[in-house]
Amino acid sequence: MYRVTYQLRDGIASHLRDNWTEVDMLTWISRASLELIGQAGLGCSLDSLRDGNISAYGQALKSLVPSLVPLALGRRLLPRLADIGSPRFRRLIVDLVPFHSVKKLRDIIDIMDEAARRIVAERKEALRSGEDAVLQQIGEGKDILSRLLRANMDSPEGDVLSDEEIVGQVSTLVFAATDTTSSAVSRVLHLLGQHKDVQERLRKEIVEARREHGDLSFDDLFELPYLEAVCRETLRLYAPVAMLSKTALQDTILPLQTPLRGVRSEEMHRVPVPKGTTVFIGIAAVNKDKALWGDDALEWKPDRWLSPLPEAVTQAHIPGVYSNMMTFLGGGRACIGFKFSQCEMKVLLSVLLESFSFDLSETPVHWCLESIQYPYTAQRGEARMPMKVKRMF
Repeated sequence: MYRVTYQLRDGIASHLRDNWTEVDMLTWISRASLELIGQAGLGCSLDSLRDGNISAYGQALKSLVPSLVPLALGRRLLPRLADIGSPRFRRLIVDLVPFHSVKKLRDIIDIMDEAARRIVAERKEALRSGEDAVLQQIGEGKDILSRLLRANMDSPEGDVLSDEEIVGQVSTLVFAATDTTSSAVSRVLHLLGQHKDVQERLRKEIVEARREHGDLSFDDLFELPYLEAVCRETLRLYAPVAMLSKTALQDTILPLQTPLRGVRSEEMHRVPVPKGTTVFIGIAAVNKDKALWGDDALEWKPDRWLSPLPEAVTQAHIPGVYSNMMTFLGGGRACIGFKFSQCEMKVLLSVLLESFSFDLSETPVHWCLESIQYPYTAQRGEARMPMKVKRMF
């Protein structure tokens, strides 16, 4: 992670002048997140970060969520259309649709699919070539994809994933690990540009720790109290994914912490959930609930994590895997990469805040509450976050 982050630092520094310079930080953070999951997840480089030009794959990934915005209504029909005819027939229909938004999304998916197929083919060939080839080509073979493919080769016939399923896993892994973390890190930088006192206090903590230890280990990073507080508060108030839906796999009963009134004014302490029911999980609603977090629940206050949390929060037994929040969900469907994401956030912030100072741009930045939140300026379809940056070294 540090090697990639130093490449990010040098790439940003090469574009700075002597004083404040406006930089699209979202693009740089997205590129770094893509390269991090490329090396750790797929065992390959997806963006060298050596110049200002984002790769075609990175540009496609960065544009995916914004490109879905104009198709919000049409996307609801996809589950019903996905099994009509053959793949070739469905592709023909897509090619005939005259709308620019559909063609743009088609091209993005083509780029991502082609890259995933190429990566899977290269890893499979490396594994077939023997352990020495794997170690030489894909970072000692410790990446997630290499382990998945090796386990797949050793699995009984009934448990083997098809190539199509593996390709789908690659695209899902890269998308889920890139957009969410880059959204969170970008949000932290944007907030630090708004709250200069927090930025200076956090920089002081980081610089002192790095002066003593150099590159901070996993444990060292998680022992920095103010860095932890800033990350937790950002992930609480501005969870990259504000809402998700899940489908009940069996009949169940959903207990309610606070009783509700039914249509006949009866008091309800539980809700029956039949098999097949879609349940919407309000991640942001839980994380911002004033009944739990207090009247200041909608304020960004990192210091709330430096003292005991309200008793209402601790007594609520929120079933999330992360710090009394639902940001990374919970249970068997919790985010499998939440520790990776936390570590990535802290490595990036520790190096960037030691190296640069950040201020808001004159161009207003807004946040789109799509499936994954992203910053934009004039147009919602273009994800970007300009900030003024000045080097500290």
